[in-house]
Formats: sequence, structure tokens, C-alpha cells
Amino acid sequence: MSSSRLGLRLAACLLNISEARRKHIVENIARAALLGKHGKKHPKVSVLNIFSDQDYNRSVITIAASVDELGNSVLAACLEAFQSIDMEVQEGIHPCLGAVDLIPIYPLSDVGVEECGAVARSIGASPYVMNCNVTIDSQDLALGKEIAGAIRGSNANGLKGVQAMAFPHEGKIEIACNVESFEDQEAATTSEDSRYMAYSVLGDQFSYVSPHHIEAQVKKLAGDRGIGTVGRALIGFTPQECKNCAEYAIRESIGEFWKIRGGVFM
Repeated sequence: MSSSRLGLRLAACLLNISEARRKHIVENIARAALLGKHGKKHPKVSVLNIFSDQDYNRSVITIAASVDELGNSVLAACLEAFQSIDMEVQEGIHPCLGAVDLIPIYPLSDVGVEECGAVARSIGASPYVMNCNVTIDSQDLALGKEIAGAIRGSNANGLKGVQAMAFPHEGKIEIACNVESFEDQEAATTSEDSRYMAYSVLGDQFSYVSPHHIEAQVKKLAGDRGIGTVGRALIGFTPQECKNCAEYAIRESIGEFWKIRGGVFM
């Protein structure tokens, strides 16, 4: 049953927090998003996924809810994060601005970017942004930065909508990418083998570079320099996966949805 038939207008927040090494702290922040007034769990809110990276000391918590409830849920999670994370002792490879680093709001179903922006106020809203990381079989950070620069959308020959950085990660170098959605009718296709993937929000068509294509480009650039790749991680969900999981979780009143996904969904 779709969210329209459920009477739900769904949006999501990919809350980025500067903590990953203390699991109980991260999960307490996630659970705070589920609680309404008087400490009761809200039936129209679900935490779909928690992705924590030990080296980065950073977690991404995917909160999905009715657009009318999402703001309060995100605020509750942020307050818990501010109380729980001491930035004076926080350390990690990934740069961060504070205990709560990013609070993007994305439309999922029957709601537009403009309304998400109203929820976010000065936080910010946009079409869905995915995280796709590719690890190269090297410890050469300068080489990783060269590859990251080559695939950035800001590069004339880069990948549209892709922002990329390189970090040391688990003894290798990881090319960490934000994959932004954009409006482009010419790129509208849903073939897994294609360069772009497409989806629709309130009749508006959006596209994003396929994770397969990102991995292929990194693999080619690394191969040209005599090295290989050792894996790709899709952090969280694609736009369609996020929408489908949100509809299911809220229909079934599964607040701690991340637990039935085993903590990580890739």
C-alpha cells in the first residue's frame, strides 16, 4: 500500500552526528527521534538506518516521518546529540563542524522540496542526496585526492552532482562521495547499467549518477594509475529504497526499523 493510500506525506532527514565509537550514544540519539510528548513513541516516525564509521567517528541516522512530524523528531534527536557528544574530546578523520553536522531534509512521497524547506527553516532542504564511497587499494592520500578531484561534478569532465573527498580509511584510501539529485529530462532513465538513475517527486523528475557508474569511474581512474579498488559502500538508501522502507516501517509502526535491517543497509 502506497503512502498516498495511507494518507501519509513522507519526508526524511539524514542526520549526520559526530559520534560513532559509542554505540549506546548513537542509538540513544536515534531513539530520541521516536519519542513524542510524555515519552511515548510516535507511530508516524521511524529510524530506518544507522550507519556508523569508526575511523570517521561519524554516524548518519536516517529518520523518516510524516512531514508534519519530522521537524519535532529531528529536533529531539539534535537535543540528545548536543547533550551526549563532547566536541572538546571528539576526534575522527572526517571533518566536522559540531556535535550535529548536517540536517538535510528530503522529500519522499506526496511532498515537495519547498515544504521540506519550510520544515527545515535555515537547516536546508533539497532533492535526495546519497552517499556512495569507493575504496582504492592504496595508502597514497595524494593519489586519492587526485581521483576524487577528477570525478567531482565541478570538474569539466567529472560526474554531474557528485561531490568527492579522499580519506585514509581502514588502512586504505576511501573516495567518499555525496551524490546529489538534479532535474534533467535527458538523464531520466532507470536502467541499472546506465549512467543515471531517475525518480519522481510530485510529478517532478530527478536523476542522479548511478553508484555502479561512480564505482566504474573510480576503478578506471585507479587502474590508469596502476592500482585497483577493493569495494563500494552505499551509505543508507537510494531515493526509491528510502521511500519504500519508510512506507513499510510507518505502515507497520516499526520505529526501530534499523534493527531489522541489521544496523546497516547497503
